[in-house]
Amino acid sequence: MRVFVTGATGFVGSAVVKELIEAGHRVLGLARSAASAAALTTAGADIHRGTLEDLDSLKSGAAASDAVIHTGFIHDFSKFKESCEIDRRAIEALGDALAGTDRPLIVTSGTGLLSPGQLVTEETPPAYGASVPRVSEQTALSVTSGPRVSVIRLPPSVHGDGDHGFVPILINMARQKGSSAYVGEGLNQWPAVHRFDAARLYRLVLEKGVAGGRYHAVDEEGILFRDIAGVIGKRLNLPVVAKSHDETAEHFGWFAHFAQINNRASSAWTREQLGWQPTLPGLIADLDREAYFAA
Repeated sequence: MRVFVTGATGFVGSAVVKELIEAGHRVLGLARSAASAAALTTAGADIHRGTLEDLDSLKSGAAASDAVIHTGFIHDFSKFKESCEIDRRAIEALGDALAGTDRPLIVTSGTGLLSPGQLVTEETPPAYGASVPRVSEQTALSVTSGPRVSVIRLPPSVHGDGDHGFVPILINMARQKGSSAYVGEGLNQWPAVHRFDAARLYRLVLEKGVAGGRYHAVDEEGILFRDIAGVIGKRLNLPVVAKSHDETAEHFGWFAHFAQINNRASSAWTREQLGWQPTLPGLIADLDREAYFAA
């Protein structure tokens, strides 16, 4: 199968490209720069030049392929609403290009976009409202004129070598603040998955997923935020401290919401349906290595 992958040189997308090629699929990777194109060539993928904002490029890449996996997203939290709108338009363009076909369209969302404070499952609907501007899932599942649309929800921590997501943000924040912090008793929980385990799920959904399916790329249902902060403090030789809710905004800044989110997530249905079984180290074991702290 020839698969058009957006975000093909990103942290998750590059793992997906590797997984697909090793399984015998051909990959057409979206590249916005010469460096991205070179990385895709090295990985064994074909190159399609363009960006998430270039809707004509997205449409032509999708039209030239047997399936689409959309992992691309502009992770600029200073312009989050703008990034979410770019994502919405990109998904609509990909859906338009596949209209009238039964080709797979796999779109990425997140468990953190679901209502917090409960164990969320694949049946849990995404949250709505102005406070949740990312509507990847809703946009994808509104495409009804052809493609076999599926959604993969990633947890707040997709970890592994090369991680530049939420955990490295916490590490850098601890260095800057001189302490590794959690909120209250630190009992809020994050689900997590290793990026190569997540990549294998993308392939399984491509090959065996059902139309309208929501799949959770979750290895560990919930890891105490306090335990994450503890490993960071130990590795950096910094105190691990509790912050009151009143102190949260001052310490964490824009990251305060994520530092407090309680997002336990199950992947029982996903595993049952696709036979997906994560095999790589969990977050705490992966984090407690020099690779995360070498910078």
